[in-house]
Parts: sequence; structure tokens; C-alpha cells
Amino acid sequence: MHANELTVSVETVRELVDEQFPEWRGLSIKQVASRGTVNALFRLSDRLVARLPLVPGDVGQMRQRIESEARAARELLGRSRFPTPAPVGIGEPGDGYPLPWSVQTWLPGTVATDADPGESVDFGHDLAEFIQGVRAIDTHGRTHAGHGRGGDLRAHDAWVETCFQRSEQLLEVPRLRRLWSVLRELPRHAPDVMTHGDLNPGNVLVSDNRLAGIIDVGSLGPADPALDLVGAWHLLEAGPRQVLRDDLECDDLEWARGKAWAFEQALGVVWYYVDSNPTMSLMGWRTLERLMAEPAPN
Repeated sequence: MHANELTVSVETVRELVDEQFPEWRGLSIKQVASRGTVNALFRLSDRLVARLPLVPGDVGQMRQRIESEARAARELLGRSRFPTPAPVGIGEPGDGYPLPWSVQTWLPGTVATDADPGESVDFGHDLAEFIQGVRAIDTHGRTHAGHGRGGDLRAHDAWVETCFQRSEQLLEVPRLRRLWSVLRELPRHAPDVMTHGDLNPGNVLVSDNRLAGIIDVGSLGPADPALDLVGAWHLLEAGPRQVLRDDLECDDLEWARGKAWAFEQALGVVWYYVDSNPTMSLMGWRTLERLMAEPAPN
């Protein structure tokens, strides 16, 4: 999926675990067939999961990122009735693998890419409840970091333009350009609140059309309150989407800004993963279809 992507085998993980966490030598190890784009996942028995980054990088910077993800996981843990992973350990580079890596608790459930909850009104209520729970976490004066989604929409113009150019053979780009020209101008008045930061189907667990858990919580942090509304577009059809909006009492501006953040993310994954991860690409395409089916904001 990425240039110079690392290859990680069960045998490599077995050696890393046995050397660095000898208390887990008796645990079975099985690779998880994941459609995620950042980490290779390996289950350690039925209660833990090892997460090994796929993209090469600086060891020190990667360790800082993993430590930041662990802090975010601890901050979110227990803040809603929906399970989120707990950090368990951080591994070091070893023979056959050049980066730090992490271990978390394993959460049961099926990712929403495989168990589509889009028509479930109950799931819409659940997702709204989770977002409310995250928003209730104190920012302690923290604000958006200034990069990535959740800040200034117009700061993403260059990336969006790249996506338009790469999508000429995939999408109806002129129509999408017109929509972005409106979305990028939406003003921002609300202060930052805590957000999950990446509520796409691959990070959402489902059981019996209800929310069973949320994973990949390392992006937790202060941002535009509309950022987590991307889940409304990535995950829900019209009826349950309206349920979520009603539960969160979103005004027109907040709802439209959520649409903008979903647009920016979806536009990128369509072309970037069209060959390497078709499931992710399809997710982006479906989100754009949902966005285009509604009138553009005034």
C-alpha cells in the first residue's frame, strides 16, 4: 500500500515477543487479516494484539508516535460504555524488524467494513453516544496541533488539488471541485473539543448492528467539534445519519463542516488505495456518493 512498505511475518513477531516479553512465550501468534493501512496486526492468544508499523521511518520519531498513541488510549479508556483498547507494552526494534511496535488489548467485534451497520438506527444512536462521550473529556487547555484534519479547512487545498488531479479517471471531478469550493469557505466558530479523529469503518467494531468498540484511538485530541461527524458519512445511510445529527443537536454549520472533513478524507482514499487496498478506496467512493446526494451548504 505504501512505498518501501515493511513485510512482517509471524516468525518475526514470534522472535520479537519471545525476546522482549518472555512472559508471553506461551501465547499463540496469528496474523490478523486486516484492511488497515498503518500497522500489521498479530493476535497474541485471545486477549492481546501486536501492532507493527508498516511504513519505514526514524526510530526515535516512531517511538514518540507510539508513546503518544498509548497516552491517547489511556486517556480514552473507560470514558464511554463502548470498549476501546488499553495499551499493554511497547516493543523495540529487533532482528528482522527495524522499528518500535506496540501491544494492546484485543477487542471482539467485526470491523464495519465487513459488517456494514449503515441502515441501523440503533447504531446511529450508539455512534452519537460515543462522540458525546469523547467530547466530554477535558481538553485541559489543549488546542488542535495545527496539522492534519480538524483545524483550518483551507489548509488542505493543496492536498485536495492533488486528489482532484489523481482522480480524473475515477470520479466526476468538476462536480467535486464545485462542492469543495463551497465547503472550504465554511467559517469556524466553535472552540476545540476532544475528538477520536478518525471514525472510518476500519476503526469501528460492530456486533448485531450495534457499536461494539472503537479501535485505532491514537488520534484522540482537541480539534474542530465537526471532525468526528465524518462517521456520519463514512458509516451511515440517510435515516440513521439523521438520528445521529438529532442526538448531537448539530446546527447547520457544524453539520456542513463535518461534511467537509468527510469529503477531504474520502477524496484522498479513493485514488490512493484504488489498487493496493480496494476496500478503503470503495469506502471513500461510497462516502462521496452520500455527500453528493445531499444539497451543498448555502
